[in-house]
Amino acid sequence: MKQFTLGIIKPDAVKQNVIGEIIKMIEESGIKVKALKLTKLTRETASEFYLVHRDRTFFDSLVEFMISGPIVPMVLEGENVIEKYRKLMGATDHTKADKGTIREKFGTAMEKNAVHGSDSPENAEIEIGFFFTKEELIKVL
Repeated sequence: MKQFTLGIIKPDAVKQNVIGEIIKMIEESGIKVKALKLTKLTRETASEFYLVHRDRTFFDSLVEFMISGPIVPMVLEGENVIEKYRKLMGATDHTKADKGTIREKFGTAMEKNAVHGSDSPENAEIEIGFFFTKEELIKVL
């Protein structure tokens, strides 16, 4: 079934200058990039986005990392795209990610793992709405 999901190229991958390589991997997997932009989170917006993790020990370091540089949020489309993109991303720990995945190739630490992807249709809808206005999406979806 055709779905949409949110993908984010994180600050570490932007600093590595691999935005194009990651997008190429996404497109070569058959996933369509429907919208994207370069932006920078504030402490407030990063804290809001990761609110679900606020009670976890890594929350503060995650927020610090996500505000450390620009990010590239993307709306991705495809058949079962949530599952397909999460498989392409690889395991959160880049050292345990399958060969040929984005995180295996570009991740450098547990948090500095190059990309984010929504984990469910419900979260995809919420996360897409966090980064993209209806006006931005109506033109492309």
